[in-house]
Amino acid sequence: MAGHSQFKNIMHRKGRQDAVRSKLFSKLSKEITVAAKHGGPDVDSNPRLRLAVQNAKSQSMPKDNIQRAINKSQGGDEADYEEIRYEGYGPGGVAVIVEALTDNRNRTASTVRSTFSKYGGNLGETGSVSFMFDRVGEVAYKPEAGDADTVLMAAIEAGADDVVSDGNGHVITCAFEALGEVASALERDLGEPESVNPVWKPQTSTDVDEEKAGTLMKLVDALDDDDDIQNVYSNFEISEEVMAKLTAA
Repeated sequence: MAGHSQFKNIMHRKGRQDAVRSKLFSKLSKEITVAAKHGGPDVDSNPRLRLAVQNAKSQSMPKDNIQRAINKSQGGDEADYEEIRYEGYGPGGVAVIVEALTDNRNRTASTVRSTFSKYGGNLGETGSVSFMFDRVGEVAYKPEAGDADTVLMAAIEAGADDVVSDGNGHVITCAFEALGEVASALERDLGEPESVNPVWKPQTSTDVDEEKAGTLMKLVDALDDDDDIQNVYSNFEISEEVMAKLTAA
């Protein structure tokens, strides 16, 4: 399992069980509230909020929940969330980027640091690994959106930079600054996407063996399960053979 498919299946929350759906909605709500607080509650004039709402809709978040998250930003009693990016190395020297929205910097830093240590990694300084990634926009569609040629033509028309299509669906990449426009154009041609996100895309990948892969996935899961953590990205690559063994375990 390589490239975008790995990230779509491991790093993102798509396809998680219903047991963690409330946690996902909580994180989506937090992003909507923060976006609305900083840029205003009008979706049309606030690009960040528009993206947050697009992504919430793609994850089947109810409209009432979305509106409640927007309204919360104007209430004056919501928590004052701070955006923080943590960078470090996991076992095997793979690079890891963690994005957080927190109302307690000390709590989150302590949790992230201890989680890295628990799974054989170490937290670094800001900028220690992000130079190995590109900040891009990513729009994902399920296979039902169309065949590879149809999606490719729609992506070209929308101004995207790249498309990867496989049995899991289609992942369309564009410039970070153009994500809102590209996502809107794609939605007109292909329908509502599975997700719309700014992401950290690794420039190169690091192959890992079964032992390190298992530990890395535990590290990512532990970080991702924390309420303060919004997104986790890494540059490790797992072969289909190793992934099959881990899945069967």
